[in-house]
Amino acid sequence: MADKAAQGPLSGIRVIDLTSVVFGPYATQIMADMGAEVIKVEPPAGDNTRWITAGPAPGMGGIYVNVNRGKRGVMLDLRQDGDRETLRRLIATADVFIHSMRGSAIAKLGFGYEAVRALRPDIVYTNCYGYSRRGPESDKPAYDDTIQAECGIPHVQGLMNGEPGYVATIMADKVAGLHALYATMMALFHRERTGGRGKGEGQEVEVTMFEAMSSFMLVEHANGAMFSPPTTPAHYHRAVEHNRRPYRTSDGYVAALVYNDKHWSAFMAAIGPSWASEEFSTLEKRAQQIGRVYELLGETFLTRTTQEWLDILGALHIPCARLQSTDALFDNAQLNAIGFFEEVETPQGQVRMPGVPTWFSATPGKVRGPAPMLGQDNQTVLAELESVAPAMVSESK
Repeated sequence: MADKAAQGPLSGIRVIDLTSVVFGPYATQIMADMGAEVIKVEPPAGDNTRWITAGPAPGMGGIYVNVNRGKRGVMLDLRQDGDRETLRRLIATADVFIHSMRGSAIAKLGFGYEAVRALRPDIVYTNCYGYSRRGPESDKPAYDDTIQAECGIPHVQGLMNGEPGYVATIMADKVAGLHALYATMMALFHRERTGGRGKGEGQEVEVTMFEAMSSFMLVEHANGAMFSPPTTPAHYHRAVEHNRRPYRTSDGYVAALVYNDKHWSAFMAAIGPSWASEEFSTLEKRAQQIGRVYELLGETFLTRTTQEWLDILGALHIPCARLQSTDALFDNAQLNAIGFFEEVETPQGQVRMPGVPTWFSATPGKVRGPAPMLGQDNQTVLAELESVAPAMVSESK
C-alpha cells in the first residue's frame, strides 16, 4: 500500500507528450502528478509558454513551470531523420501518444495514428485540436481567445455587462485539457478491459477546444433553445443578469447566494427587510424576476459590513465568501490546512506549486518534480532507449 501511495494511480504508464502551450500540457501535467512517466518532446525553439510569463531563469516562465512539472524533457528536431527515428523508438515503449499539432502537420511528419499504431498496436493516441477533423474548420488554428469568442462567452458576458468581453482566465485551454485527460484515461481503461498492455485494444482519441467548450457552455445556456420549437433564447437568464455580481457592503464586498426557498426563508426571518413579501416567496417567483431580486438584495447588503454579513450568513448556512485576490490563495487557510501547496526544489530555487486537487486513499497523486529545462533529459532517455528499444529501420529505407 505504501508503495502504491508513493507511485500514484498511473504508475507504470508512459506518455509521449508532443503538446504545447496549455491545452495538452495541462492534461499531461495531471497524468504526471498521478504517477505517469511523461516525456515531453519539444522542438529546438521550445514550448512557447517558456517565454510568455516571468520566471527565475530564461525559458522557465511561470505557466510553463506549472503545467510541465514532473515531466522529463527531450528536445527533438522532427525535421531531421535521426530525431524522427528517436521518436519512433520512444513510441514503441509508450502507452500514450498525445499531440497538439494540426492534423496535416503531424501526418506530414509521419506520426499520424496509423503510423504510430504500426509501432505500438495497443497505444492510446490522443489528438488535441482546435476543431474536429470531421468538420469544415478541421485545420483552422485556435487559441483561447478565439474559442471563447466562437463558443459564446463574450456574448453572454455582454448580456451581463453591456459589452462583450472575455473571462479573465484561459478557460478554453483548461476545460479542453480536462477533456483530453478523461478521454485518454477512458481509452486506457478500455485497453485494460480488453487485455491490458500488449494485448488490449488501443485506439485513436480526438479532443477539440471548440467542441469541448460548446458542450461546456451549453450545459446551462442551451436552456429552452434545446426544445422544438425553442421556448427561450440560448442563455440562462440568472447567469447573465447584470445585477448578478458580488454585493457591495458598507466597507467592501461579499459574495452570497440567497437562492433556494430554505435559504430565502431563513434570510427573510433573520433580516426582515421592508420589501419582503409574498411576491418573492418561492424560487419560481424569484426566478421570473431575478433582476429585481438581485437589486433589492444589493440595497440590503449595503447596510452592514462584510464581516457582519459573513457572520449572519454563516450562521444561517447560506453560501457566502469574502472576495479574495488570486494572490490571497497562497495564504488561504483551507488550502494550507490540507497541504495543497507543495514546495519543489528546482535548479532555479524553491517553487511553491499549486498541488493536486483530488484525493485518493490508496494511491494519492503529488507534484513529482520540477519542469524540465529544454532538452535536459536527452542523454538519459536516449541511453535508456538503447537497452529497451532497438534501433528501427530508418525512413530512408
